[in-house]
Amino acid sequence: MTDLSCFKAYDIRGRLGAELNEDVARRVGRAFAEVLGARRVVLGRDCRASSAALAAAVAEGLLAAGVEVQDLGLCGTEEMYFATTALAADGGIEVTASHNPMDYNGMKMVLRGSAPLDAASGLAAIKALAQTADFAPKVPGGRVVDAQAVRGDYVQRVLSFVDIAALRPMKIVVNAGNGAAGPTFDAIAAALAGAGAPLEFIRMHHAPDGSFPNGIPNPLLPENQPVTAEAVRAAGADMGVAWDGDFDRCFLFDSDGTFVPGEYVVGLLADVFVAKEPGAVIIHDPRVIWNTLDVVARAGGRAVASRTGHAFLKQALRDTGAVYGGEMSAHHYFRDFMACDSGMIPWLLVAELMGRSGQSLAQLLAARRAAFPSSGEINFRVADVGAVVARIEAAYAPRAQARDDLDGLSLDFGDWRFNLRASNTEPLLRLNVESRGRPDLVAQGVAEISERIAG
Repeated sequence: MTDLSCFKAYDIRGRLGAELNEDVARRVGRAFAEVLGARRVVLGRDCRASSAALAAAVAEGLLAAGVEVQDLGLCGTEEMYFATTALAADGGIEVTASHNPMDYNGMKMVLRGSAPLDAASGLAAIKALAQTADFAPKVPGGRVVDAQAVRGDYVQRVLSFVDIAALRPMKIVVNAGNGAAGPTFDAIAAALAGAGAPLEFIRMHHAPDGSFPNGIPNPLLPENQPVTAEAVRAAGADMGVAWDGDFDRCFLFDSDGTFVPGEYVVGLLADVFVAKEPGAVIIHDPRVIWNTLDVVARAGGRAVASRTGHAFLKQALRDTGAVYGGEMSAHHYFRDFMACDSGMIPWLLVAELMGRSGQSLAQLLAARRAAFPSSGEINFRVADVGAVVARIEAAYAPRAQARDDLDGLSLDFGDWRFNLRASNTEPLLRLNVESRGRPDLVAQGVAEISERIAG
């Protein structure tokens, strides 16, 4: 029986070869079409060396089910999200492994209207059918349509989030990491220039290159941050932006080259949207929360927690009508972008905020970082996740003032708290610690819990 361990909680991700190959991709395409009853499906891919062949195999599966394949070619995941709704497709598939190692690939998939696909909404059924390959007879009439022209409409949607007249002269370093971001960014930059935006861009690692000569594009890894930081300082830039492989996440650096942790970007954007829409709902993940809760409360909005992961955040936006949702991992979701995540909208909004306020990014964040210091996410590889979590729970839960089990174990001790959870996508245990103005408590909590995790 075909190994389909590449199916995860809300997407497909696996090692090339046994876990993910062209046969598996062909089965997934066919099963996707049959389970959803799809007649039109959007298909895109990132620049990994294996992505073109895997996307072609997905298309073969879709065509065998009589589907009209709207082919975006090389693009970002968010362009697939946009096109699925804009082209009134029955679903969308992006072949991407985002920031995973070289020998991985995967797929992100959505339903009609760019709605999230998870086990309950069809992913489990797709896996089951792909596993058995008990497909209906071939359906004639399938065809591939070049849909790359939709990028122009996507660019206009992205730019609709900002007031270009509010942008001030600014120099920005952009690091595409040799992923898929370069060509799409160029289309956005050209439209900005055409509209008179006074922005100067310094491009680095810009050309898509599936061999990733400068390393896997994952700016969340500390070892990958200095190259962008140094470029910002060398250029005397106002801000740096770096993307992961399929650019559905963006990461920011201030003018000193200091990396901005994702939870503080969530707070910035939450403030922007509540100011525009008083009383608005803001969705956040439960890992690092105090800064976001404080920002939203001060602005008069309502903060709602969701489980970590794009399928959960997207559904929460749809269920609540929230204007914005953010995760500390640098996924940012927008109601007016199909309730989906974008790696292009956030940096534009931050540039607009800097222009309106006359403050640097560091100035905008200084008080927030001092008020709510946090550890950043710390990952552990452990043999038995359940046993480790139980050990930490036994040690800390009896003295916690509050407990939350929405996503992993969250314990609040009044002046500091932590969240400990298993990754949805990797075999890791993730720890986050934060405090109210006490970096010493953050350091102490990290040291103690790390020691207990190590056993």
